[in-house]
Parts: sequence; structure tokens; C-alpha cells
Amino acid sequence: MTVNHPSEPSLSTVEQQVEQIWRYVLRMPQDQEDATFFELQGQSVSAIRIASRIEDELGIRIDAGSLFENPSMKEFIWSVTEQVKSSAQPGDER
Repeated sequence: MTVNHPSEPSLSTVEQQVEQIWRYVLRMPQDQEDATFFELQGQSVSAIRIASRIEDELGIRIDAGSLFENPSMKEFIWSVTEQVKSSAQPGDER
């Protein structure tokens, strides 16, 4: 059983909110579920807006460049959740 700290969002919440942010910033039409960041006309400004919103809304700091490395919505969500998992590992004190 996984217990989240009260101030930490659950992974499913992270996934849902990252998807909402992606869709909002990139104005992703429903019929383009598999469109990549680049196909949705994503640019460096879009990447910064997505990263900033994720940090503001979820408290998760990500590198905007990860959008270029993970250009599909599913890949990007996976990379963010992996980052959350790795930062929650016991003994990982910064």
C-alpha cells in the first residue's frame, strides 16, 4: 500500500493534471490524441508554459527540455511520473 504525504499529489492525480495542462497549453483537439508536441505546434515558449504550470499547480519542477525529449503526451506524462517516483525514494534527501 502506497501512502502519500498529504502535500504530495498521487501519481494518478499527477497524470491527470499533466494531461490537462498539456491539452490546455497546446490547445490539443480531441481528435489528435496521438499528436506530438511538435505536431501541435509546440515551441520553446509552450514548453516553458507547460513546465511552469506543472510547477505552479503540482509543485513538481521539471526541465522544459524534457518536452523535446518526450514529445508525445504519453511519453511526457510517463517522464513526469518517473521523476515523481524517483524523488520520493527513501533516503533521497536533497
